[in-house]
Amino acid sequence: MRRYLAILSCFIFWAILVYGVPDLPAIGDPEAPANKHVAPRYIERSYEESGVPNIVTAILTNYRGYDTLGETIVIFTAGISVMLLLRRREK
Repeated sequence: MRRYLAILSCFIFWAILVYGVPDLPAIGDPEAPANKHVAPRYIERSYEESGVPNIVTAILTNYRGYDTLGETIVIFTAGISVMLLLRRREK
């Protein structure tokens, strides 16, 4: 039963990806909605708002700090979960 549930879960995840991926913008598209309003602001104001001369560092530390922390927590949690799933249980 668990095997069928796992296969069903994988199929549902695959179907969601097949449904959603065609609507994504092309990689590197400068006209993508995410690039229209945020990127120019980062480029124009990153130094004066953060005082950091490197734009990438300013974005990661000042603008996206909580997002980067959240991604780190998700990766850490996934790693711990994999370790718990793959550990050998003594019987």
